[in-house]
Amino acid sequence: MIEITMPRLSDTMEEGAIAIWHKQPGDRVEVGDLLVEIETDKATMEYEAYEAGTLSEHLVAEGKLVSIGEPIALLDDGKPSVMPGATPAAAADAPAAAPAAAPAAAPAAEAAPAVPPTDGNADGNAAGRGERLFASPLVRKLARENHLDLSQVRGTGPGGRIIRSDTDALLAQAPAPGADFAVPNATVVAPSAAAAAPSPDTLDKRASEAIPLSNMRRIIARRLGESARTIPHFFVTAAADAENLVKLRTELNAQLVQAGRPKVSINDLLIRASALALREHPEVNASYIDDASVEMLVHHRVNIGVAVASGNGLVVPVIEDADQKTVSQLGTEAKQLVSLANAKKLTAGQMSGGTFTISNLGMFGVEQFTAIINPPEGAILAVGGTAREAVVVGDEIVARHRMRYTLSADHRIIDGAVAAQFLQTLTRLIENPWTIIA
Repeated sequence: MIEITMPRLSDTMEEGAIAIWHKQPGDRVEVGDLLVEIETDKATMEYEAYEAGTLSEHLVAEGKLVSIGEPIALLDDGKPSVMPGATPAAAADAPAAAPAAAPAAAPAAEAAPAVPPTDGNADGNAAGRGERLFASPLVRKLARENHLDLSQVRGTGPGGRIIRSDTDALLAQAPAPGADFAVPNATVVAPSAAAAAPSPDTLDKRASEAIPLSNMRRIIARRLGESARTIPHFFVTAAADAENLVKLRTELNAQLVQAGRPKVSINDLLIRASALALREHPEVNASYIDDASVEMLVHHRVNIGVAVASGNGLVVPVIEDADQKTVSQLGTEAKQLVSLANAKKLTAGQMSGGTFTISNLGMFGVEQFTAIINPPEGAILAVGGTAREAVVVGDEIVARHRMRYTLSADHRIIDGAVAAQFLQTLTRLIENPWTIIA
């Protein structure tokens, strides 16, 4: 019996939802068969079978959200069942563990006796038992931040690994940030249901309607909320005279139309300009690892993510090696990625490996805004619209196109002066656009 687990389909994915099961219990499954569609934080992706057999059971129903590594189905390959990650020592230590073929509805807590509380730390050495507690990086981070004792937790991930959902009970009891953790026997009072939910009178006054959130929207909310809470954002805004950029684009498109080639947009030119600016300022093309690391990652490839407000939610497809492509190539690739995003056909490879993101709301008439960093990247550029304004040129007041953009940067790895220098270079490229296409 093979246990099929929730796969990691993107570099930022931590959990996914079952969108559609394409194989039902009793169906024959061959290697390469489409097994299930999984909705992630970025798109809905198809997942193929890597083993052949007969699908025995769905462990996760359609629409349910589970963490990476959690079992989602059982595939009968005709071989004896083996507990994933189990070793003889582990089997001897946990004789009451449930067999792999146990009903999916059985609670995880019944699979093995509860671990007695010990003085184990967040990274996992249980002093009373002498065994190491295995936990995901996210769980260890939550444990450090919320002073959780993971020795009280029985992991339900592969091989007994502690995953995010296993910590819900401890997080519910954790003191609020800033509370005195040394207070003994502190009682945490959970908000009452009446306080958590609007009263009927309030709903009636506002004529409210409860609309379910899609799994993608829930994941987006969680990831961006975590980014805003954990990354020390700072924002730097600059403005450029975009008159020459607009003229260049007009002339360039006239020539492209004559040659029967697709037009380019202002955003295509900005992708190229940003890529060149990142090449000059590699410290902006970087990622913070974690608080325990003594290193940061500086990326030698410039892979620019383009934020797309598709009908299925916010997604960020990635253009790889943007600094090595022409504006026409960038425009063609960007259009293809946007089309795939709207059709929910983006692959994991097309949404991973980004080192910097551009979010452009100029087409909606937005002059200026700030954006939330897309982890694990270190910065994101928020671009406003290009509009004609009265500006002083020499001794005259003339109408020229102006553009504003704001860099959101991770202050843990990017200083204010570095961000300002990056924007200075970007402004120079925009105001001298022939250097962008040279």
